[in-house]
Amino acid sequence: MATFRLSPGAEEQIGDIVEFIAADNEAAAIRVRDRLYESFEVLASQPGIGHSREDLTGRPLKFWNVFSYHVVYDPETRPLAILGVLHGARDLKQLLKDL
Repeated sequence: MATFRLSPGAEEQIGDIVEFIAADNEAAAIRVRDRLYESFEVLASQPGIGHSREDLTGRPLKFWNVFSYHVVYDPETRPLAILGVLHGARDLKQLLKDL
């Protein structure tokens, strides 16, 4: 099984996402969290399946969408480094400067 690691920022973002959704619907929060972690496993086993976003960053990062969230990761790292989980409605270009 391929492995991944979450950056401290990604861990915090996931916690914030789950907490925000759980305020209205705990079952939905669990589904989102589970889908994110399932996606991390898939990305770790097939890191090339994501897409580049040269409009957002010149860094060699990849992006994978899960619901309204962009999973940002470095496809060259082993274990795969999940750098962020960002909502698509936010200013991604600005947020990526901090990853």
